[in-house]
Amino acid sequence: MTYHPGMALLSYRTAGESHGPGVVSLLEGLPRGVEVDAELIDSELVRRQGGYGRGGRMRIESDHAEFLGGVRLGRTTGAPVAILVPNKDSRLDDLERTPPVERPRPGHADLAGSIKWLTPDCRETLERASARETAGRTAMGALARCFLRELGIEIFGFVRGGGPDPEAMSSIEVTESNWKSLRDARDASAVYMPDHDASERMIASIRQAKIDKDTVGGFVEVHAFGCPPGLGSCVQWDERLDARIAGAIMGIQAFKAVEIGLGTECANRNGSQVHDPIHFDAAKAESAHLGFTRPSNNAGGLEGGMTNGMPVVVRGTMKPISTLLRGLPSVNLVSRSPEESQYERSDISAIAAASVVAENVVALEIARAAREKFGGDSMAEVRSQFASYLELARALPKSE
Repeated sequence: MTYHPGMALLSYRTAGESHGPGVVSLLEGLPRGVEVDAELIDSELVRRQGGYGRGGRMRIESDHAEFLGGVRLGRTTGAPVAILVPNKDSRLDDLERTPPVERPRPGHADLAGSIKWLTPDCRETLERASARETAGRTAMGALARCFLRELGIEIFGFVRGGGPDPEAMSSIEVTESNWKSLRDARDASAVYMPDHDASERMIASIRQAKIDKDTVGGFVEVHAFGCPPGLGSCVQWDERLDARIAGAIMGIQAFKAVEIGLGTECANRNGSQVHDPIHFDAAKAESAHLGFTRPSNNAGGLEGGMTNGMPVVVRGTMKPISTLLRGLPSVNLVSRSPEESQYERSDISAIAAASVVAENVVALEIARAAREKFGGDSMAEVRSQFASYLELARALPKSE
């Protein structure tokens, strides 16, 4: 992470292994006075465990966040926030239950990690590379959402499609007026899709994949509502909010592609069909977008690395899980002889869980940008500076 003098920086890190004592997270840079919604944080951890197609591990764990520092009487103190998500299935030092893995799984970190750390045992690589680590980023992202809510920013994520039905919900449009009803529909779906028929088709494809000893991937989509124009920057490449969000999505295990707004479809259209016209509606000047409206949102709320007042829209592609019940052609790292890849307990599909992780890592990046923009050691300062910025923007002179 690049250091920018004078900026209020929000940073986050995780530690821990899949079958170690737990996942530890450190979120540094939140101001004092953020009201910690423990119920929201734990509910996001529970949602991350859910979804049709998950494996036996999720029947063992009952994830919840334990705050080890940075929170007092239900509010942040301004100190780093340390969070522990304990593992019930802790057995890393038990060789009988976590034996060496010498037959790497195609698609996983096994082979590359074994060569990187010069060991024929993939166990240590896979324990850290495991998506169990995302419990930490989900907890921190949910806490970041507590901060964003105080600025009127809300995040909504769901599964858009996948398997044999990639465009399952291509006709469903998410807007500022309908996203809460879509969230209710999503929460009623076993695969986190806010459309009953699409959900049933996705469930059927996962069920068939289990019969075939195969796995299923899919597409997730995240929307952020209420972002004012000007979060992020065009000054340096690593300050661009679209780049940060793309990196956060690609940092989720098994993700292979990211699109913002219209995404790859931009290449199939002329500029007149891509760029969103700008209008001004004085009656909406008090809103977060300051009255600047667009009839379309092909840019996905981001232009030049900065929010433009429209909802931020991000889509991510998750590949099918790398661990197959039937194995795949591989090589024994000790004997170098051809063998089937080793089986580790896994999911048939984790696309629903991945949508929860995506939702929360997007929240982390937007919160980082908001901290840099508005600064402040306390929420009182942040709220004051946020309001002052919007007031100054509304009074922007027509010329200098």
